[in-house]
Amino acid sequence: MAHVTEDARFGALTVRLDTGLGEVTVEGDALPRVELRRAQGTETDEHTPVGTRDGRRLTLTVDGEEAVVSPAKGRLTRRSFAVDVRYAGRTWRLVPDSALGSRLTRDEEHLGDFSGDGEGRGHVRAEWREDAACEALDASLGYALATAFGTGAESMWSLAVDAAGELLPG
Repeated sequence: MAHVTEDARFGALTVRLDTGLGEVTVEGDALPRVELRRAQGTETDEHTPVGTRDGRRLTLTVDGEEAVVSPAKGRLTRRSFAVDVRYAGRTWRLVPDSALGSRLTRDEEHLGDFSGDGEGRGHVRAEWREDAACEALDASLGYALATAFGTGAESMWSLAVDAAGELLPG
């Protein structure tokens, strides 16, 4: 499924998500092409749009050049859902910071925030910090990661309350 988004800073871009094949592609006139692919034969995780959080089973490229993607396991804390990328001597991280949103950083500088539709269909939005020196590559990687892994996560406290509620009779 392809979705065209009008980014306030970088203009029109196309995000393609194929959950069956485990592929995400982001491209636009002003953006480098970023592709994230799940290896064939990988057991899929229905909670992750790209189908896995196993970085050994994922390939990430920027305009055809390989980058390193390292998703955390995704357990109880929001930080456990972080996804790191290393490319061209720099590091990006997308990490949930609310139930619905995730923060994108490059070399620990907060660049912007991503949120999704909650349906895992590749409809994500970015809000760039006005004081951040964002680059086209930041946008391509941010949209790709937010689409591939989703945005947001419940807090550990919220999960604990939900679990306690399940134990109560009634």
